[in-house]
Amino acid sequence: MKLVRYGDIGRERPGLIDAAGVLRDLSSLVSDIEGKALLPESLARLRELDPADLLAVEGAPRLGPCVGAVGKFVCVGLNYTDHAMEAGQPIPEEPVLFLKPTSCIVGPNDNVEIPRGSTKTDWEVELGIVIGKPAKYIAVEDAYDHVAGYCVVNDVSERSFQLERGGTWDKGKGCDTFGPIGPWLVTTDEITDPQALDMWLEVDGVRRQSGSTRTMIFDVPTIVAYVSQFMSLQPGDIISTGTPPGVGLGMKPPVYLAPGQTMRLSVSGLGVQEQRLVAAG
Repeated sequence: MKLVRYGDIGRERPGLIDAAGVLRDLSSLVSDIEGKALLPESLARLRELDPADLLAVEGAPRLGPCVGAVGKFVCVGLNYTDHAMEAGQPIPEEPVLFLKPTSCIVGPNDNVEIPRGSTKTDWEVELGIVIGKPAKYIAVEDAYDHVAGYCVVNDVSERSFQLERGGTWDKGKGCDTFGPIGPWLVTTDEITDPQALDMWLEVDGVRRQSGSTRTMIFDVPTIVAYVSQFMSLQPGDIISTGTPPGVGLGMKPPVYLAPGQTMRLSVSGLGVQEQRLVAAG
């Protein structure tokens, strides 16, 4: 299934995209795409539905973040061999973890704000894991049982805040609008192998990133199991799994984003995002 949230900011309704690409309303069955709605038994009930019985949504409403009420937004850094090389960093022996505040989450096509004082705002296309079953101290072989599905994440980053202002990476990762997710949450039954997904990102139509989850250092089950050793995971939590090469920081000379530009990005089977860059007010 392709689950979505649509409507005005803060007033999104739950929906799904049927096989013909039609948006169908789910609000008579679930209150939102979040929390309990993502439990295995809840998703099983939704799979039994005939989408043709659901109300088709007219027009082209805004798509909001594909998961609502996200509790935790956990990210993995330097998780692609080719990206670690581009950044001049050693291959990590364990996953590098950091958190993005949930206040940065926006819809897949919402504007992205370049923060005040920014000189090095950058892009990162990533595969997002959406947790569907509580996870704590789980084994790698059980990790997939705790995954509801996957989504596209743009881990927007301000490199001077991240790397030149002292402390941890979080300063450059959590600015408002720095976490577009969606357009869809695609459930695991539609993604047979999350380690075989191509991904790309363009800025103003110029291809900047081309990669594949095949080059991830730590795969999906390893990441889910690893994170669960340090914090409990709840339905609706998101883990963003790192980016392939081609970020602005890695270019020679580096290239960064400016107001008026447009980013487009995608992961195979998970839809396309498009964001316009604007200056923060």
